[in-house]
Amino acid sequence: MPHLHHGALESLGSVLLTLIIVFTALVYLRGWLHLHSVSLTVIEIWRAVGFWLGLFLIWVAVASPVAVFDHELLTVHMVQHLLLMTLAPPLIWLGAPAIPLARGLPRHFVQAVVDPMFQWPPSKRFGRVLAQPCFCWLAAAAALVGWHVPPAFALGLQSGAWHMVEHASFLATGLLFWWPVVQASTNGSKPPDLAIILYLFLATLPCDILSGFLVFCDRVVYPVYFSSPRPFGLYALEDQQCAGALMWICVTVVYLVAGAILTTRLLSARISDEVELVQSSLRADMVPVKDPPSLEIL
Repeated sequence: MPHLHHGALESLGSVLLTLIIVFTALVYLRGWLHLHSVSLTVIEIWRAVGFWLGLFLIWVAVASPVAVFDHELLTVHMVQHLLLMTLAPPLIWLGAPAIPLARGLPRHFVQAVVDPMFQWPPSKRFGRVLAQPCFCWLAAAAALVGWHVPPAFALGLQSGAWHMVEHASFLATGLLFWWPVVQASTNGSKPPDLAIILYLFLATLPCDILSGFLVFCDRVVYPVYFSSPRPFGLYALEDQQCAGALMWICVTVVYLVAGAILTTRLLSARISDEVELVQSSLRADMVPVKDPPSLEIL
């Protein structure tokens, strides 16, 4: 089944997305500079760099010249998927974007539009639902599995509008998935919950199943790539195996690093609690005991 190359709609979408990314980066820079002039410890420079790097990875995935090859190679499609769901979202959240973006926008716009929108009770309830780890996990798994079902995959390649919807769902569910993880890793007031580490471990299962299927399957899962011009000399089955291996390795490494960071913080917090308990016991044992009053024999 032949596929269609990027049409006018996707080209226009790439231009608009580039403008949005540049505008967002400049607003964040303006807000960060304002915060930095007030206090050096509000948002560290590495967080700001992480945010800008996350925006850059989003641009590479969907608006750069590399993105055109996703119609030719499944491996490039997998790179897009990994950038949008696995790499860019944690960098965005590590940049703590809420405060810099709010400070970077005009004050009257924030007071008249942004604040009322987020203070609206339905928005608060909707936000609480979106922040639930169970919902975040299921949304990411549904986007991953749903868009890799062959009919949905072919629809995304043949329709410019559905292609943009696919990318948007990858990014949105990626942001949802990484929100509980980044919150647990950056919250210094309490150690991360063991459930978040299990959350990460379970998230590898859909990725491992899909990537393993692509690697070890002896047939081409997406016939749409049969008609591709085979860039870089890769045949369709070789391209499929390369895409599956790339997903397997990248997801495993990223989730392993995130899990190791959370586990280290959890163990450090428990060790600190035990040390504090021992020190408290020692201090209690070292309190001098007063001698009982002596009795005089009359």
